[in-house]
Amino acid sequence: MPTRPSDSTDPIRLDRRVADLLGCSRADAQQYVEGGWVSVDGDTVEEPQAVITTQRVEVAADARLEATEPATMLLNKPEGVAFESTPALVTPSTQAEGDVSGVRRLKRHFHRLTPLVPLDAEASGLVVLSQDGRVWRRLTEDYASIEQEFVVEVSGELAPYGMRRLAEGLSYQGRPLPPCKVSWQNEIRLRFAIKDVRPGQLRHMCREVGLDVVAIRRLRIGRISLSKMPVGEWRYHPVGEKF
Repeated sequence: MPTRPSDSTDPIRLDRRVADLLGCSRADAQQYVEGGWVSVDGDTVEEPQAVITTQRVEVAADARLEATEPATMLLNKPEGVAFESTPALVTPSTQAEGDVSGVRRLKRHFHRLTPLVPLDAEASGLVVLSQDGRVWRRLTEDYASIEQEFVVEVSGELAPYGMRRLAEGLSYQGRPLPPCKVSWQNEIRLRFAIKDVRPGQLRHMCREVGLDVVAIRRLRIGRISLSKMPVGEWRYHPVGEKF
C-alpha cells in the first residue's frame, strides 16, 4: 500500500493521514490503524488519534479491513502467583511459540485484562484472562455449571471409603458439596472433574479423607484445556471458540 512522508508540517491525526493516503473513509482508516496495519517511521501505531507531522506513514501491503476484537488469553500460571496478579505475566515475550490461534498480536491486547475463574495462589495451571464481555459473562454467570479438571498430588494414607466421600460425601464452608468425578491418575495423583469449586476447597476435601496436598494443577475449564503449554506462557483463545 502507499507510503510517503507528508508534504505539510501542520499537525494531523493519523487516521486522517491514512484516509488521505488510501482515499478511504475516516472510519475505514481508523480500522486500519486499530488493527495494527499502520506504521509511523517504521513503528506500528495503533491509536487513530495520534498526531503526526512530517513522519513517513506506511500501511501494510496485506492490510485487511476487519473489526478489532477484544482479546482473550489462556495462561499456564506458575505456583506462588496470586490470581489477581496474573495479568502482569501476559506480555509479548511470554507468548507461547506453539500458539496456532491465528490471532494477530496487538499492543492493545495487553491492556485491561481481567482474570476469570479463580485459582489458588499455590496452584498452577490454566487461567483465563479477557477483555471480552461475552467471555466474562459466560465464565462468571455460568461458573457453577462449568466443569473444571484438576490433578492434585497428595501424600498420606487415604481414609476408608475416602474415594466415595470425595465424590459425593463432603461439605465445605457450611454447605454440602455437589457430586464430582474423582479417580487415581497414579499412586500419588488424584484427578478431579468438578464444578463450582471454591478457593481452598480441594485442599479441604483431601484433608477430610486423610490426605495432604502437595501440588494442584488445573488442566481444563469447560471445553478448553491447557494442552502442553509451558508454565508461565500464554496463548490466544480465538474469538467465538466456546468454553
